[in-house]
Amino acid sequence: MIGGGIIGLTLSIELRKKGASVLVVERGAPGREASYAAGGMLVDCPFETPAALQALATGSARMYPEFAYELEVESGMKVDLRDQGTILFPSAEHASHPPLQEAALPAPIAEFEPALAATDRPAFYLKERSVDLRALTAAALQAAKHRGVDVSSGEEVAAVNVSDGQLLSIITNKTSFHAPKVVNCAGAWSGQIAPHAFPTRPVKGQMLCLASPTHNLLKHVIRSPEIYLIPRSNGRILVGTTVEEAGFDKRTDIATIQRLHHAAIAMVPELRNAKILEDWAGLRPGTPDALPILGATATPGYYVATGHFRDGILLAPITAQVMAEVITGTGCPYDLSPFSPARFAT
Repeated sequence: MIGGGIIGLTLSIELRKKGASVLVVERGAPGREASYAAGGMLVDCPFETPAALQALATGSARMYPEFAYELEVESGMKVDLRDQGTILFPSAEHASHPPLQEAALPAPIAEFEPALAATDRPAFYLKERSVDLRALTAAALQAAKHRGVDVSSGEEVAAVNVSDGQLLSIITNKTSFHAPKVVNCAGAWSGQIAPHAFPTRPVKGQMLCLASPTHNLLKHVIRSPEIYLIPRSNGRILVGTTVEEAGFDKRTDIATIQRLHHAAIAMVPELRNAKILEDWAGLRPGTPDALPILGATATPGYYVATGHFRDGILLAPITAQVMAEVITGTGCPYDLSPFSPARFAT
């Protein structure tokens, strides 16, 4: 398994369930790239999810309670899966979308989420969940190790060694590992591993974390075109995000962080008393058509599961399930043709 983010870790667990021996090779520390930087909103919304991805997104969202519970049991760690839902302030373009007309707030917004600034913007309630990504990834790593997955950290994979069309091994900056099957789960770095040039690219997102002045200041995730706010059960509130084409630059920009901070205060005035705990940037793996790359490559035994862009956390359980079925040849109930690596072949 090339890549130890949430996709690689959950897939390694699923493959162990099916009896495979699994080695995860990670260029840095497992779970410290996009998985560590993400907000953790499990967005399953028809006008925000590409139509081709909707079935997988909905299926994965339904899997999450059992998925999170299993990780907690196996790891002995909490992942803070919250199901209080989302208050959505949609863009003017999406405000009249038919599904939203059935998503009315169950109470006046001033009662439903008192900390929000007064507004006459239309607001809707969505039954979405959120999860603490850092806790989830740490639990997935621990659960993988508990199941016997081997993990090699600090090894950058340079190439998948193929001879006469046959997969032989992966070559890292330190050594090589022989394996009959390899899965490229390297996120934004997936396209840098020879011989297949998957068209993934890093899409930068900057965020910050606030210490709420009161523990239960917000109950719900708040989403608007300008900003989102994600409360954690420990009193922290995540504020995000940007979508930037900036290459592999993970530096934060003071002006951008300040803009996000000011937008958060405008949405929830009491946050002016909140302390900024940290800010960071992550690199989402984007693709030309905004769809993930899932399935077998032209090289027998070489598979890919990458390019999830902003949906990697949501899609982690379903990706693990369908890719394990593809790799072991047990039959996949979903049509994965829209996500085939072959669509980018030249």
